[in-house]
Amino acid sequence: MTALGKLFRTTAFKLSVAFLVLFSVGAGLVLASVGARVKEVLDEQIEQTVDAEIRALSEQYTQGGIRQLTDAVERRVRAPGGSLYLLTTQSGDVIVGNIDPPRFVPIEKDELVETIYQRRGEPEIAPHPALLRLFLIPGGFRLLIGHDIEDHRVLRDILRNALGVSLFWLVLVGVFGGLFVSYRMIERVDIMSASARRIMAGDMNERLAVSGSGDELDRLAENFNAMLARIAELMAGLREVSDNIAHDLKTPLTRMRNRAESALRSGDQPEKQKDALVAIIDEADDLIAVFNALLMIARAEAGYSTDNLALCDAAAVVSDMAEMYEPVAEEQGITLALESESGLMVTGNRELLGQAVVNLIDNALKYGRSEKDPRIVVSALRAGEWIEIAVADHGLGVSAADRQRLTGRFVRLENSRSQPGSGLGLSMAAAIARLHQGTLRIEDNSPGLRVTLSLPATRKNSQSIKPNEE
Repeated sequence: MTALGKLFRTTAFKLSVAFLVLFSVGAGLVLASVGARVKEVLDEQIEQTVDAEIRALSEQYTQGGIRQLTDAVERRVRAPGGSLYLLTTQSGDVIVGNIDPPRFVPIEKDELVETIYQRRGEPEIAPHPALLRLFLIPGGFRLLIGHDIEDHRVLRDILRNALGVSLFWLVLVGVFGGLFVSYRMIERVDIMSASARRIMAGDMNERLAVSGSGDELDRLAENFNAMLARIAELMAGLREVSDNIAHDLKTPLTRMRNRAESALRSGDQPEKQKDALVAIIDEADDLIAVFNALLMIARAEAGYSTDNLALCDAAAVVSDMAEMYEPVAEEQGITLALESESGLMVTGNRELLGQAVVNLIDNALKYGRSEKDPRIVVSALRAGEWIEIAVADHGLGVSAADRQRLTGRFVRLENSRSQPGSGLGLSMAAAIARLHQGTLRIEDNSPGLRVTLSLPATRKNSQSIKPNEE
């Protein structure tokens, strides 16, 4: 397809042509209306002039009869101007006047008609338009009074020519304007298409160009770039998960194989075989837990759990989870303190929210223990339009650089590798926060670490959400 053909087929050019046609029709209607109104005003002026002439000549006839009327008409005929007069007898003989009998004569005396007339003494090839009115005089005399409207015809021709010239320039400017707009549109779309081809070729760092004008193409490019950034983030996470699975799950699988092989070599020693099978089952349970966590994270990030969202009390969820972990904390010599307000309603999945709180408490118990201050504070408080669920410990804490990595999958810091775990707890909590349109913040507690799950608060009287059934 040629470049000009591409221009003609663009939506911008078609819209320009459509607006051009509509504007041309509108301009034609406006000019036609103006022309009709001008003609109407001029005709009213002529009618008033003719009526005034009739009244004046009627007075002349009343005062002096037909002779005085004839003299008055003759004086008016000799005066310059566009007024027309013709006084005839009942048989049609001309008494006085400055025009020949017209082709069409008004029948009714109050009728003002447009006709063609010929001035007396002019060649027949020069007819003129006029508006005439008939005035009947006793005795069968007939007086035609009117006015030349040649200037009306000239004015209509001027308006018609103005309309034609205006439409010509309008079409010309519209066509070239449409071509220019189409060219600019094609230029930007071609740039975006080239970027899209590079992205399809595998360059996930490519982004659509944004001109900065804030138009619809800029908004489309910005949304598309945001989508690309999210896709790139998910792909990076997928690669990271694949690498971490290959690295972190290789060791437990190897242990399982070695123990199974050891059980086979044990021969007739049932106790060793039983111990090996128990260890294999424990390793398998850990692996199943890891894969369940990965599946839950994937489902949360994909939004598969949004159908199960309902109105629930965040304070009740936090209280239940803290109560469940109190015995575990006591065994480790840790005090689990609860700070909570009432009526903290959120729209969410109670099971997932409970899992997120469990992960935060479990992490704090594993890595946040402190001999000086063996307290872990679990809180659920309102902060404006948000509900903040926080777990704060007084342990060694985490550096600012490492805090940014903690929500990644299978991320375990060096000082925590001696503790059991898969490195998926905070990653799952972050995914659950995103599912609920919230955020997960990891902050310094001075000393220790504070992890806050922020969720948008929901009004208790919301009609669109059904409350959780206990």
